[in-house]
Amino acid sequence: VPVDVGACQKDPGCDYFFSIDSDVALTNPDTLRLLIQENRPVIAPVLSKHGKLWSNFWGALSPEGFYSRSEDYIEIVQAKRVGVWNVPYLTQVYLVQGPILRSKLSQVQLYKDPDLDSDMVFCRSVREQGVFMFVSNRDEFGRLVSTSNFNTTRLHPDMWQIFDNPMDWREKYIHENYSKIFEDEKNFVEQPCPDVYWFPAFSEKMCDDLVETMEDHGQWSGGSHKDERLAGGYENVPTVDIHMNQIDFEKEWLKFLKEYIVPVTEKLYPGYYPKAQAVMNFVVRYRPDEQPSLRPHHDSSTFTINIALNSKNQDYQGGGCRFLRYDCKVEAPRKGWSFMHPGRLTHYHEGLPVTQGTRYIMVSFVDP
Repeated sequence: VPVDVGACQKDPGCDYFFSIDSDVALTNPDTLRLLIQENRPVIAPVLSKHGKLWSNFWGALSPEGFYSRSEDYIEIVQAKRVGVWNVPYLTQVYLVQGPILRSKLSQVQLYKDPDLDSDMVFCRSVREQGVFMFVSNRDEFGRLVSTSNFNTTRLHPDMWQIFDNPMDWREKYIHENYSKIFEDEKNFVEQPCPDVYWFPAFSEKMCDDLVETMEDHGQWSGGSHKDERLAGGYENVPTVDIHMNQIDFEKEWLKFLKEYIVPVTEKLYPGYYPKAQAVMNFVVRYRPDEQPSLRPHHDSSTFTINIALNSKNQDYQGGGCRFLRYDCKVEAPRKGWSFMHPGRLTHYHEGLPVTQGTRYIMVSFVDP
């Protein structure tokens, strides 16, 4: 695949020119092969934004040459009608046959016009040369992603895409076995202590990206009772931590609680319907020479989630949690797995000492 259309026009060995934009996520590894098999002069996979009718093609043109919705557009986007469709406009990702570029399209300006965007110029030029353009929805090719709020100044900007690109966010950041909680609870939810549940939540990438983001931010609290980040400026049981609002991730975190923690809570604690409200959401860092452990305490929550962000025996030694009422310890949490336990009254608990390395956990006090 040449890097530009001009290279393909000059190279007699170029069979196809493939163009793809940054806001395209092709999830089917056979996309190119499937498009080539259609043997069309210009062809694109049908892609749309998740849950929306916004796509990479138009079904019809207005008299002025701009967008007009065809009567079958929605059915094609939603794959209620499946096939290969002749369209007047496509964009963002497409395949052009090399011989077409070197013949009918060789004498025209494909992308430049001072009065039109490049995609409009391309499609107009192709139409004027009598070359048909097609889209195919015979297969699941992928989707369009939203890049309008993608902030490249962040270390891991994909973390903030839970609103704009929820499917991509889930695939990247949610544990691969999360959905199995609802299909096979006995094998994917454990209860290491009474009313303490343990289940897969984060992917390894989410764990790593979150830890790296916090260390890059670097403004860890001192672990003292005085804490200006809190109302009243005092924390009864302080930890060395960074709050989600310090990295401007609060609303994304609350969205995660609503979308992924609430359904688990309703399943495991039947009869309780979470509001998914939380003002204490933070990553804790435990080190032998900094803050190795945490004294017994209750949490200011109806229930608490505690997600392990790295691995015992690989990143640290020691650590874990002990529930005093039941004299029950959980000493080897799995990376990406979350504990869920009542915060007040019954589950008085302590953080066990880390003896070597650094342990990171994500904590959220839900429904305080």
